[in-house]
Amino acid sequence: MNESTAMKGREAGEMSSAAPSEATLLPPVDIYEDAAGITIKADLPGVSRERLTIQVDKDTLTIEGEAAIEMPEGMQALYADLRSTRFRRSFTLSPELAADRITAQVKDGVLTLQVPKRAEARPRKIEISVG
Repeated sequence: MNESTAMKGREAGEMSSAAPSEATLLPPVDIYEDAAGITIKADLPGVSRERLTIQVDKDTLTIEGEAAIEMPEGMQALYADLRSTRFRRSFTLSPELAADRITAQVKDGVLTLQVPKRAEARPRKIEISVG
């Protein structure tokens, strides 16, 4: 199984449901697979745990967050590289993944999701007996 069979990113023209005119950013992600499942690492700079939402609806995993950019008192930004502080990314999970056992951790602006494979989809070693 590779990334394209395990998950399919929904990236084209995706907008936030909060405000139709407000664009969202697609956070860059790295996806790794091993025998136990897949790991997704998403870069979400400035997004705290309280401003992050992760949902699974049927076979769709959605990550949404809003960055909180704190300005020192009495200061105003004259220029900003980013106009939007909202992040959103969706993936379609394959049936061999256990969506009900996803774990999430956020640290230093990086969200790490562990999506395990279902037990029946994991490779297993078959013991050989001498008969």
